[in-house]
Amino acid sequence: MTGFPFAGPLAVEHQAALPKAADVVVIGGGIAGISTAWELAGKGLSVVVCEKGRVAAEQSGRNWGWIRVQGRDPAEIPLAIEARALWQRWSDRLGPDLGYRRVGVTYMAKTEAEMAGYEAWLTKARAHDLDSRMITAAETERLIKAAPGTWIGGMHTASDCRAEPWVAVPMIARAVAQAGGVVIRESCAVRALDIQAGRVTGVITEHGRIMADAVVLAGGVWSSLLLRSEGVSLPQLAVLSSVSATVPLPDIASGAAADEDFAIRRRADGGYTLAPGTRPVMFVGPDAFRHFSAYLTLLKADWRRTKLRPAAPRGYPDGWTTPRRWSADQPSPFEAMRVLNPAPDRKAIEAARESFAQAFPALGKPELAASWAGMIDTMPDVVPVLDHVPALPGLVLGTGLSGHGFGIGPAVGRVLADLVTGNDPGHDLSRFRFGRFSDGSRVTPGPAL
Repeated sequence: MTGFPFAGPLAVEHQAALPKAADVVVIGGGIAGISTAWELAGKGLSVVVCEKGRVAAEQSGRNWGWIRVQGRDPAEIPLAIEARALWQRWSDRLGPDLGYRRVGVTYMAKTEAEMAGYEAWLTKARAHDLDSRMITAAETERLIKAAPGTWIGGMHTASDCRAEPWVAVPMIARAVAQAGGVVIRESCAVRALDIQAGRVTGVITEHGRIMADAVVLAGGVWSSLLLRSEGVSLPQLAVLSSVSATVPLPDIASGAAADEDFAIRRRADGGYTLAPGTRPVMFVGPDAFRHFSAYLTLLKADWRRTKLRPAAPRGYPDGWTTPRRWSADQPSPFEAMRVLNPAPDRKAIEAARESFAQAFPALGKPELAASWAGMIDTMPDVVPVLDHVPALPGLVLGTGLSGHGFGIGPAVGRVLADLVTGNDPGHDLSRFRFGRFSDGSRVTPGPAL
């Protein structure tokens, strides 16, 4: 664990003085919030980013590092395509240390049913003229140097990419802060929205009030808790995703790859990010009960792959003792837990090591340099909310990125900035509207790929 950034306290890096007013306040210093601030500053607006803990210290810095179009919900594909181009621009600007590379993404199949699922996704994705394609067992073995016969085939997108999350997002934040027009402040929890005459006119932070013409909420798993304190219900929950990093290993796959049992991605340090396939852990709390009916469709389709735990640790967004109401002049739950740093699911990590060893018997169970976990903000249909909040004029919401946030974050930021300024977002956002869970629409989960 030595040298791993989440193994101990993280130093405060962004301590800029808070102004009394700005054009826009962004709540949340993850990839979506930082990207939104960048785009707004590019439009000539003054922006303050309030991060309760540390930039990218939660899921934006803890994810697999995949930047993919493959397997996305059809409505997300245009965002994912745009995001890859924006990631390339950041790489051109900041250099190779960002870790951005075009390496390809491969999904491997052990059954004909899995192959049929990939074929079905390709049918829906063909309208976007992607380079995604089905591959044979022999092609799979050339891309992923596993034991012969491990997989019967798969799907591959050569143009998909990767970056190093904990390196990339802080690098982008530094560039945003240095470019001018953006103030980033860590250890600055927003306790409440400042609402005057029914409209959001700024925020009340632990360090005082900031007036603003608009506020963007990009708070990840904490977004729904802040909204509930303002009387707005959003069926967002949090699931735990465990990840590990191996020691340096031979080059068995230059890109990113996954099957039902494990996922790998070549790291800049010569090791692999190794994670369980699709077995998240969900803590059952008050919101889980409150929004049970909204998640029923997803649970019916995916219940075998989701582990339920009866209670979240103290202080988590959906913890049983976490306050849902508090006074703006008193400390909030966001200050009580600056950085959500969950313990990884050791059994899931060990299962991923065993699956790796079965696929690569010459290497066996890989030695791990580190293991960690993050909490993913998810929605009942596994796609985000990107919209104005009707009950709170002046508030734009970008949350529920459902494990896709790192990859599509730069495009999400661009869209949120256009929603703030009233410009055409350039994409059909109807799938991502705020009211889809309350207007009688059928909940249709996106692909679990």
